[in-house]
Amino acid sequence: MEKLIYFFKEGRSEDKELLGGKGANLAEMTRLGLPVPPGFTVTTESCMNYLEEPSFFERSLRREILKAIKNLEVETKKSFTGDEKILLVSVRSGAAFSMPGMMDTILNLGLNDLRVQSLARLTSMDFAFDCYRRLLQMFGDVVYGIHKDKFNVRLQKMEKQFSKTMADFQENEHLQLIESFKALFIENDTFFPQDPIDQLFEATKAVFKSWNNHRAKVYRDMHEIPHHLGTAVNIQSMVFGNSGNDSGTGVVFTRNPATGENKLFGEFLLNAQGEDVVAGIRTPESIEALQQILPEAYADFKRYANILEQHYKDMQDIEFTIENGELFILQTRNGKRTAKATLKIALDLVNEGLITKREAVLCISPETIDQLIHPIFDEKAIQNVELLAEGLPASPGAATGEIVFTSEKAKEYHALGKKVILVRQETSPEDIEGMIVSEAIVTSRGGMTSHAAVVARGMGTCCITGCESLTVNEELKTITCRERILTEGDLLSVDGSAGRLYLGEVPTVVVENDQNLQLLLSWADDYAQLQVRANAETVQDLKKAIEFGATGIGLARTEHMFFGEERVLEMRRLILAENKQEIKLALEKLLTFQQEDFYQMFQVVKDKPMVIRLLDPPMHEFLPHDFNEIKQLAAKLDKYPSMVEEQMKRLQETNPMLGHRGCRLGITEPQIYQMQVEAIFNSAIQLTKEGNTVFPEIMIPLVAEKEELAYVKGFLMDTIENIFKKHQMEPFPYEIGTMIELPRACIIADQLAQDADFFSFGTNDLTQMTYGFSRDDIGKFINSYKERSIMTQDPFQTLDQNGVGELIKFAVTKARQTKENMMIGICGEVGGDPKSIAFFRKIGIDYVSCSPYRIPAARLAVAQASIIK
Repeated sequence: MEKLIYFFKEGRSEDKELLGGKGANLAEMTRLGLPVPPGFTVTTESCMNYLEEPSFFERSLRREILKAIKNLEVETKKSFTGDEKILLVSVRSGAAFSMPGMMDTILNLGLNDLRVQSLARLTSMDFAFDCYRRLLQMFGDVVYGIHKDKFNVRLQKMEKQFSKTMADFQENEHLQLIESFKALFIENDTFFPQDPIDQLFEATKAVFKSWNNHRAKVYRDMHEIPHHLGTAVNIQSMVFGNSGNDSGTGVVFTRNPATGENKLFGEFLLNAQGEDVVAGIRTPESIEALQQILPEAYADFKRYANILEQHYKDMQDIEFTIENGELFILQTRNGKRTAKATLKIALDLVNEGLITKREAVLCISPETIDQLIHPIFDEKAIQNVELLAEGLPASPGAATGEIVFTSEKAKEYHALGKKVILVRQETSPEDIEGMIVSEAIVTSRGGMTSHAAVVARGMGTCCITGCESLTVNEELKTITCRERILTEGDLLSVDGSAGRLYLGEVPTVVVENDQNLQLLLSWADDYAQLQVRANAETVQDLKKAIEFGATGIGLARTEHMFFGEERVLEMRRLILAENKQEIKLALEKLLTFQQEDFYQMFQVVKDKPMVIRLLDPPMHEFLPHDFNEIKQLAAKLDKYPSMVEEQMKRLQETNPMLGHRGCRLGITEPQIYQMQVEAIFNSAIQLTKEGNTVFPEIMIPLVAEKEELAYVKGFLMDTIENIFKKHQMEPFPYEIGTMIELPRACIIADQLAQDADFFSFGTNDLTQMTYGFSRDDIGKFINSYKERSIMTQDPFQTLDQNGVGELIKFAVTKARQTKENMMIGICGEVGGDPKSIAFFRKIGIDYVSCSPYRIPAARLAVAQASIIK
């Protein structure tokens, strides 16, 4: 029979899949000799067995839990069911991947009406009833779905009735509160079990079930965590941070999770239990204050924190409790941190000799690199806006949006295309969907380790917590700050880096690359086996691409150069021309425009290769559709509107994306491609004469037949030869290749390779043609496919390796049979996707090309794909 339960002293940190992250780390800390309250872990496999077949609990798991509890009683020398030396336990979830707040926890389990009296005699009345109250509230919420707010309402009502806070209740008042809480169970057609064993069984089942609660599913989808892993259940003897002023609880990071500074960063509360810190209900004190209040516990904690960081070789997020002056470590895990902190910590760990450069490259995700290129508020503009309030800078970035007060309203506004700022007293795991769609999150309560702070940092969303000068009324949907009152829909700007809120909208600017990022990416380049090029056609994009480290340009689209008032007019003149003279006039003007464009582009790219795709889209994209615009165009071209309309009708196609475009247009209207090639080589020759090295790569789009490629390449080479003769110049190297974007082109890749100098896979069109999906319309149904597990990802964002990937792999193999060293690249959207990049490395692709702002992340992904073979 498989082992269902492991005591902490039996497990290791390597057992995360079986014991969950929390259970594995509790086991590892126990092995290291740290003061961990004893307990045991029910495996993730048990969770999935129970969820698939509930009878598994009674049949197999029940007796194993009973045995484990007996052993825990022996180990702690306490009783879980008796009235002397009372053993209480916590029941906590713990998946293999950290999912903060997404699943459930119950504390103080084992108390009942009789045992609370015994606990009061052994400790104090206030302490015992505080523990019992918490148990009833958490048990009701987690096991029976009675929202914790309903319990809070009853507590507030009694505090008002007795004209005192709960801390000052007498025994009879505590008893009345307990009875009121128990009555709430009855009103919800259930009851609170008095048998500790029954409590334990029900709590364990509830934590198992929380693996499939809505917020946990949403979180897993967002972070791409598999749904089949399950959660472990950690049953651990309680230690009490709420047993007096020499007790407390806290959450501390071994380094600053916002900046990466090598200094303890965290908070604690005296006379409190763990959920008080993360829930943001009370504002905690900085961990440094513990040094003055409980110096011995602080010294112990600092020593253990150093041991843990040295052992795990990473910044740790540690939960602790102090009971009557004695420190206990309840949890450690690799701490969630901002992108900026992630980078600094990785570099510092290398400098400190804890990890190697290779390990540093592997420990940072490409998504983290994306977050490093966050916008910030324009410094000049920010001088002219009103500062509303300040709070804790919980997660960096800058954003403006409309205020909303609920997750539901955030989703509603987002669906309408609005940018939103979610403002709440404090967030809870139920808010996850609203948090995902928000530009920023603001809470009036809570600290840097509250739920809002932790989740926002993980998502890369800017966040301010503990903004106590704000009075947030979620029912009236208002924010009051001094004399200011803001309502839902008002604009608010959030600076998560500085912890400042501004009224109205503040423009943002893009952060320049910092030296830490450049250093990490230089390490990554040392391991890379693929080049990273850029998809860019404007001078601004090209400059940014080169700045971000692009090794060249993998796709410069030329159709974008024809838009703009003057240019599109000449393009329309060409399309609607009725005679050779009109065609000649339009081409001459377009040649002038294109020549200047390519001159500037080559100036930026210098000696790096640049793949220029000749005109690809159907002609209808350049023409107006509105009747008034048609009239204006006719006037500018000195034509009758009716004649223009008639010509446009003749150009119309039933399915233009499969029609007269790409190389088909080049074959029927060769003068367009000839003009483009003349512009390219005139500018390249001019720059060469000026002492520059230029390497043009000309790409012919939408080829399906070997003869298409041979024909177009033939007349292009003739044109280029004549241009060199005209300039009386010896030819310099250039290449003519093709874009592989049709399934047929993949199948005949060996034939196409006879004429093509290089291939570049256009995965957007190739995916579109292979699936029969329109890339413009897939958004209307892809979410339904994902919900039904028909597809797990959008194939336009992450390569479909089984279909489209197999076509690419086949084409690469066939092409290399013809030309062994042929340069082959990827220039579709998936060129910047880390999962796709790993596949491209395996099949022998030479480079990937992506938008300029994806280049840093792609450089890291390329390195990681090369290291993890």
